Amino acid sequence: METTKKKRRIWWRVLCIVLAVIIFALGCLGIAFAWEWAYEIETLRTFTHLRARNDDNKEGSVYSMEVMGDFYFDEFLAQGGASGDSELIDFITGNITRGLINMEIGETDIGCSSFIAKAENGDILFARNYDFNKTNVCLTICDPGEGRHKSFSTVDLNYVGVDINGDVEGLLDKVTCLASPYAPLDGINDAGVSCGIYMSYQGKDTVSTNQQDAAKDNITSTTMLRLVLDYADDVDEAVELIQNYNLHDSANTSFHYMIADASGRSGILEWVPAEGVTDSEDNDGSARTLNVIYNDDPMYDELLEGSDFNFQTITNFIITPGYYDGESDDAAQGADRYDYINSQLSAVSGVVKDEQAAMDILQAVGRRTWNGGGGVTVHSAVYNLTQKTVLWVANENFDDPSAIWQYDLNTGKLTSLG
Repeated sequence: METTKKKRRIWWRVLCIVLAVIIFALGCLGIAFAWEWAYEIETLRTFTHLRARNDDNKEGSVYSMEVMGDFYFDEFLAQGGASGDSELIDFITGNITRGLINMEIGETDIGCSSFIAKAENGDILFARNYDFNKTNVCLTICDPGEGRHKSFSTVDLNYVGVDINGDVEGLLDKVTCLASPYAPLDGINDAGVSCGIYMSYQGKDTVSTNQQDAAKDNITSTTMLRLVLDYADDVDEAVELIQNYNLHDSANTSFHYMIADASGRSGILEWVPAEGVTDSEDNDGSARTLNVIYNDDPMYDELLEGSDFNFQTITNFIITPGYYDGESDDAAQGADRYDYINSQLSAVSGVVKDEQAAMDILQAVGRRTWNGGGGVTVHSAVYNLTQKTVLWVANENFDDPSAIWQYDLNTGKLTSLG
């Protein structure tokens, strides 16, 4: 009997030891998980639902997120970037979502407007409408450190695979949103550099830029904007950075881009066929070359005559002179919005009263009302490049304070006006 009791005590001790080892191992796994995901966990804790969707008005939800850590962008560039959306997805799933999420990048049809102007107090303003369909957006704040700039950007969550007809619900949806730093559509950094992306409708079948210089690394449309926001101190440095990469437009769409800085310098970046090559001869986009049209280009001399500031405007057609030679007048899509914005800025010599005056111009070309309406302007933003602040409006709700936010890069505060 005593022997039996002794055996039971021994087995009980063994069981306790085994359980202790298991608990310790699980604890270590938990610690390892928390360590491995530390920045991502902290980022997800900041994910906030700012404004509910309104399906009756074709409005998606608005979220905000502060990205902790460097989100592996240096590693992305070090591995040679990405030559297409599939490579970008592979990098994001391998490094950010750790293979938990099978991402996809949604296609889009962006019909946007932007301009640079000066405020009466001398501040430089970069204004932008993002025209698309009903979709969810995330105001994404990044402060990666290590020599990279802090930035604010707007991300269409359709670009990282979030359903445009549903909200971000549950942990896996939120984990998907961790890819947001790789998909900015417009933004500003703490050096006072802003940038934006705009569909350019190149070629009859939409020829996307697909450069193939073997001596260069590769970059996609939205990661090029991230490159600018993270590293550029001004427009010239942004262009210099971009020239080091082959551009591969995302989502089977052709784009052009606008960059501006606090000095008042701006440029429109367009990848167009090399001299003597037509769109039809470059149907895979591999022969595209970068052309930069700055806001002091002689092509603007007549438009800017008598102006106090070299304003510049972009919508959805190629600015490069001669691109549309031999084509019909309606080839330049968005020319009506372009002409309207230029007329408004010309009337004030390129100097608007303040951010609200710039926002009023954006309101006038909002897609719900412009030319009879029918479209959707997802957001409107006025970036003050001098003060490093943002005035941001959701879905053309210009008169609804609850749909308007201000962000200050200096203080890090996102403030609702409602």
